[in-house]
Amino acid sequence: MSQAEEIAFKGRGELRDQPPQRESRRTTFYGTLFRNELHTTFRRWRTLALLGVLAAVPILVGIAVKIETGDGSSAGGPGGGGPAFISQITNNGLFLVFTALAATLPFFLPMSIGVIAGDAIAGEANAGTLRYLLVAPAGRTRLLLTKYATVMTFCLVATLVVAVSALTVGALLFPLGDLTTISGTTISFTDGLLRALLIALVVAASLIGVAALGLFVSTLTTSGIAAMATTVGLLITVQILDQIPQLDALHPYFFSHYWLSFADLMREPVYWDDLTKNLGLQALYAVVFGSAAWARFTTKDIAS
Repeated sequence: MSQAEEIAFKGRGELRDQPPQRESRRTTFYGTLFRNELHTTFRRWRTLALLGVLAAVPILVGIAVKIETGDGSSAGGPGGGGPAFISQITNNGLFLVFTALAATLPFFLPMSIGVIAGDAIAGEANAGTLRYLLVAPAGRTRLLLTKYATVMTFCLVATLVVAVSALTVGALLFPLGDLTTISGTTISFTDGLLRALLIALVVAASLIGVAALGLFVSTLTTSGIAAMATTVGLLITVQILDQIPQLDALHPYFFSHYWLSFADLMREPVYWDDLTKNLGLQALYAVVFGSAAWARFTTKDIAS
């Protein structure tokens, strides 16, 4: 093979190698974009404050139960003004994990998700950085997916913060060991820990509907504060409507209706009906509002 043919052959080989290299660079870019989003979100004082509040809730609940039961009395349970698990905390500190998740899920957790999701796009527009993000070769669809992935990561982290804080406080203030399920059967402490982890994952998955709703609202305005307030306002409104008996026919379609179904994971055997309805409903909300967010964001005139 002549030198000219050898050079031409190498050139053709380099051309064949270019697409994988471009694909590799593209994959690296998207991974970097996601890491940067995570870094930006979790280094904000607002995010740290939200996580701090979530971590404080189990501490307050644990101390309150410890004080209330200091004279040997039992904590309030069903009909006693507290979550269903609260009466079991003094017998096993692991129940503080379930109680804390039940206490934070109706408001604190979804409110935190609403704040992060509502600020995802609108906050960038308000700060004047959204246009510069779109100059990079990310594309609107991939940027939106990256934002949603970041919000969902926060969902998981926020839920685990509550669970870990509750487990730590429960271990410090109350005994640990085998625990009795809602059905009256006894399971090992290890099995209880696994169920606690599964419950935390289910709670995090229960928030994907709120995350999609908040992201959609965030594409409608350039004010991060307005998007956050609107998302939290919608959250409160839906939960109020879910308590009105006259709207009973609509209740199964509200994203918050099956939130507390995670308690069925503490039954023996586990009841899956409401759990699957909850996850299916969250997936439906994610598809509907995620599609709406995509349709709005990809056609929106970005001026800031």
